[in-house]
Amino acid sequence: MPKQQTEVRELQEGNYVMIDDVPSKITAYSTSKPGKHGSAKARVEGTGVFDGQKRNFTQPVDAKIWVPIVNRKQGQVVSVSGKDMQVMDLETYETITMRIPEDLDPESDDEIEYLEFEGQRKVV
Repeated sequence: MPKQQTEVRELQEGNYVMIDDVPSKITAYSTSKPGKHGSAKARVEGTGVFDGQKRNFTQPVDAKIWVPIVNRKQGQVVSVSGKDMQVMDLETYETITMRIPEDLDPESDDEIEYLEFEGQRKVV
């Protein structure tokens, strides 16, 4: 399982965090001061890496939270057919079928960068 635990106070904008069991990229992080009857709280907002949905949570800064280990990999486009493309991983030489993002117009032999987490992949 490619994730690790860390404290909420160690999170930063731009890092990844598991929100509702979905890997998300942190877009906003703010803390509140400790009050008379409680500890400092952190509010974290994030966008899902693979689905693009916005999520948030509020927890004490000393609480533990899961951080996913999202791998950034290089690939080469082997073929393009319709809305899918065949991509060969440049480290393992494994061939993967991926959906083509709307803002990308790949051709054979193009090199691309993609994110991978527990079998989910997304072209960057």
